[in-house]
Amino acid sequence: MTMKNSGIEWIGNIPSDWEVKKIKHLFQIIHGSTPESNNIEYWDGNIPWITPADMPDFGIISKGERTITKRGYNSCGTTILPKDSIIISTRAPIGKINITQAELCTNQGCKSLISLKTHTKYYFYLLYAIQEELVKEGKGTTFIELGTFELGNFNILFPSLSEQRAISAFLDTQCSKIDNIITELEQQIEILKQYKTSLITETVTKGLNKNVPMKNSGIDWIGKIPDHWEVKRLKYIGNAKNGLTYSPEDISNEGILVLRSSNIQEGKLTFEDNVYVDMKIPKDIIVKENDILICSRNGSRELIGKCALIDKKIEGNTYGAFMCVFRSSYNRFIHYIFQSNLFNYYLGNYLTSTINQLTNTNLHNMKIPITFDEKEQSNIVTYLDSQTGKIDNLISEKQQSIDTMKTYKKSLIYEYVTGKKRVNKK
Repeated sequence: MTMKNSGIEWIGNIPSDWEVKKIKHLFQIIHGSTPESNNIEYWDGNIPWITPADMPDFGIISKGERTITKRGYNSCGTTILPKDSIIISTRAPIGKINITQAELCTNQGCKSLISLKTHTKYYFYLLYAIQEELVKEGKGTTFIELGTFELGNFNILFPSLSEQRAISAFLDTQCSKIDNIITELEQQIEILKQYKTSLITETVTKGLNKNVPMKNSGIDWIGKIPDHWEVKRLKYIGNAKNGLTYSPEDISNEGILVLRSSNIQEGKLTFEDNVYVDMKIPKDIIVKENDILICSRNGSRELIGKCALIDKKIEGNTYGAFMCVFRSSYNRFIHYIFQSNLFNYYLGNYLTSTINQLTNTNLHNMKIPITFDEKEQSNIVTYLDSQTGKIDNLISEKQQSIDTMKTYKKSLIYEYVTGKKRVNKK
């Protein structure tokens, strides 16, 4: 296989019979737009309308969360895209690559490519493989955007049409196999998560000794509890406190860490997305070891109720206004109560069309089963620490396998769409 220098640093050598062309010479670039948001005649029609938020990072798309009417379509500068068009998110964020499976239109956060003389699926794969390079082309001060000029003048490869088809068909087959493996691993993770919740719920409502006498708890989601246990409202066990309100001017590169919902992932504290403030913090909202940090307000209702236990190394920091902290002497046990089906049972009543938060009053009035036998509580916590730790390790291993498969998939795509490896043309 004879190779030549592509002249593109991040691609390197390409087959000698391939060419390099600008996107604008191979595709028509289509812009999106948004109808006036407060005109009800423009919305909820039969025309699918896509925003970057509707798009997976890489995949197919046929509809979004919203639709527009014909009148809404005519009122703005969006365009109906034919099936098999490529959509690129060009702001918030840049670089999502989708291919359409139906006619639809987009907002101004997307630019779309309609093929003039190419096999579109090949370029769907190519643009995904060089996604990071597209992101680098973003410019702007108020927000970063991939402009029409930058996109149109972006250099891409141009194999023969027959080779484009061959590469696309090969990658369809190979990526499908990889996606099936990823889907199976994701299903296994979901089963493990369900098992974990079930194990926690069973243990914090029935205890470890299955031979003790039982009594009716009077709570649907709990059923029977050990006869010596009690059902208590949280307000009689501890206290919830809302977090810090701060302004953009208070944010600093260092100072006091403000824990937010993004700092809770899968029931654990993470520190990949941190905010610090330089201001005086009231003493009563400084976190202590074994406080339970709870997401009490959020734009996404699914996040409300997620929680994590504060460990000693985080003491002395604070938490944001959309969070609350529950503090009691029994928090290591109560933390597992919160990881059971508790919030699923209560939140259906607390979250309404007008209220999208878990108030302190509602939290305080939640009833939980509890044993006040310190040794029994300690044994339950130790058991769940051990068992959930094993489950979390299994989940982590499967997630690492997923990440490995995704990396392999992107590497495979890159090798074939840039000609480092060739497909036999049929």
